[in-house]
Amino acid sequence: MRYADGGGLTANARQRREAVRLEAAAFFDEGVPPREAGRGLRVTAKSAYQWHQAWREDGIGH
Repeated sequence: MRYADGGGLTANARQRREAVRLEAAAFFDEGVPPREAGRGLRVTAKSAYQWHQAWREDGIGH
């Protein structure tokens, strides 16, 4: 589910979250499994798996 207000985050926090998501995509490009990428980026496994699924379906731009 997407929130119109960016999940209640400030613009700066949304920027930081997007930067982490792009780092995760770089890990996925290198073949790093989602759980391991999530640990390295200090995000939940759920977020890592969601990002991985989006990356597989739509590439880095999702």
